Formats: sequence, structure tokens, C-alpha cells
Amino acid sequence: MANLLALAVTAAAEHGAAAGEHGGGHAEPAALGLTPGMWVALSMALLIAIMVWKKVPALIASGLDSGIAEIRKQLDEAKALRAEAEALRKEYADKIAGAEKEAAEMLAHAQHEAQAIVARAEADTTDLIARRERMAEDKIAAAERGAVAELRAKAAEAATSAARGLIAANHDAKADKALVDGAIAGL
Repeated sequence: MANLLALAVTAAAEHGAAAGEHGGGHAEPAALGLTPGMWVALSMALLIAIMVWKKVPALIASGLDSGIAEIRKQLDEAKALRAEAEALRKEYADKIAGAEKEAAEMLAHAQHEAQAIVARAEADTTDLIARRERMAEDKIAAAERGAVAELRAKAAEAATSAARGLIAANHDAKADKALVDGAIAGL
């Protein structure tokens, strides 16, 4: 520190001597043997010495270091946030893919169920048509049997009436006696 002061004073003295040699007629003001330039150099040296003594460069360096540390901390936080955002993006992308897969599976299941329902409805319709045909055929057959039975009954009634009429017309008491006698003889 003292060396720095001595160097500044020597430089100022040399500057003053050089100014005296060059100056043609006018003298530069001086206080305590130091010119204004020497005073500036001395004050700057003194300021630098005080700053070194009070450890200002160390304070500036520590301030810069703390600023750098804060920036690094923010960068680390940004990296962590980015990694978290990437993980969330991947998670949501996986969820979307899973949802799309699940929707496709649900659609395929619904289509399969719809096809099964259509096939069951077709089978039920076919069975219903076959049952209705059988029922119609049974009704027709029953109606035919009823018509045949009714026709037979009417034919039998007509035959009975005709036979009664013929018997009444052709058989009198004398013819009945001959029939009865023939029946008795046959026994």
C-alpha cells in the first residue's frame, strides 16, 4: 500500500517537472508541492487503498458470487420445473393414449354387443315366424278337421234323414215283419 502511494507521488512529481520544463510562461498551481494532477492521482490511490483495506473487491466478488449462485439456483429450479412439466406432459400423453385405447375397446365391445343383439333378434324373429307358421298351420288343420267333422255330421244327418224317409216310404208293417222273420231265422 505504501509502495502504491510512493509510486503515485513519484509519478506526480515527474509530471510536475515535465510540466515546468514545457511551460513557457505560466506556472501551474500547487499545494504542498503537489499539482492538481498529483492530487487526483494521490486521491485515487488513497481511494483504491481504502477500498482494498475495507475489502470492497471481496464484497463485490461475494455479491457477484451470490448473484451467480442465485442465478444457478433459478436455473436449477427452471430445470426441475421443466423436468416436472415434461413428466406431466408424458403422464397426460400416456393418459390420453390410454383413454383413446379404452375408447377404442369400448367401441369394439359395443359393436360386438350390437352384432350379438342383432343376431339374437334375427334368431328370435326366425323362431317367432316359425312358431307363428306352426300355429297358423295348426289352426288351419284344426279348422279342416272341424270342417270335415261338421261335414261328416251333416252327411250322417242327411243320410239318417234320407234313410228315415226311405224306410218310412218303403217299409210298412208287412215289410218289417218279413225282415224280423228273416233275422230270427238267421239266428
